Amino acid sequence: MDNKKIIEIVEKLARPIAESFGLEVVDVQFVKENNEWFLRVFIDKEEGITIDDCTNVSRRLSDKLDEIDPISVSYYLEVSSPGINRPLKNDKDFKRFINHNIKIKLFEAINGKKVLKGLLEDYRDGKILLNVDGEKIEIERNKISLANLND
Repeated sequence: MDNKKIIEIVEKLARPIAESFGLEVVDVQFVKENNEWFLRVFIDKEEGITIDDCTNVSRRLSDKLDEIDPISVSYYLEVSSPGINRPLKNDKDFKRFINHNIKIKLFEAINGKKVLKGLLEDYRDGKILLNVDGEKIEIERNKISLANLND
């Protein structure tokens, strides 16, 4: 089974578990580091998460993964906060973090740059309005390969 399919399955399992604790799943990664596999689930909520939040989700998700067993290799499950460089992945994220500093990587350069940092001033109709050193740049979300908070 490929990584993309594993991530998809884990997201479907983790989302209702996280929501039952008032949390959201921000990202799921399944990566190999130094010959070890890591399944990382990043959770968040408005006021930030606690160790108890991570523990609760980790226990329930671990039980569900043991029951369904979608991953054929041995791995370590890690449930944590996305941290200060939280990824912005969907419309809700972009709307929630208006008036925050973000860093975006683009598929194609704008004004000769593929990486932009600035204040997210608005998000609507699939476009962000980014203030980069006083210059307002409107960018379609589908032109963004990666976006993160940059506070």
